[in-house]
Amino acid sequence: MTHVETGPDLPAPSEGFTVDAWSHRWPTGVEKTELVKGIPVFVGQFDERDVETARRCYPGRQVLLNEDGGIEIHPASETPARTVLQMFLGERAH
Repeated sequence: MTHVETGPDLPAPSEGFTVDAWSHRWPTGVEKTELVKGIPVFVGQFDERDVETARRCYPGRQVLLNEDGGIEIHPASETPARTVLQMFLGERAH
């Protein structure tokens, strides 16, 4: 799944944030957070840059960018994680 970058890059450590960076980058750009079956879901319009930031905050866990541009933090597993939506659709198919 390819995602378009949303918002500017994070500012350099020696620079302050702009409103645009503050409102688009994870975690400050989170619109809301939900806990779904033990999986934190951060709603917002994020991209792979934010996934990398989240991976550093949650080492060892599987961090996914979901279909809506949100970030999901899944437990570590030998099996690749599926998004909450994929899990829900898989459960309903049975």
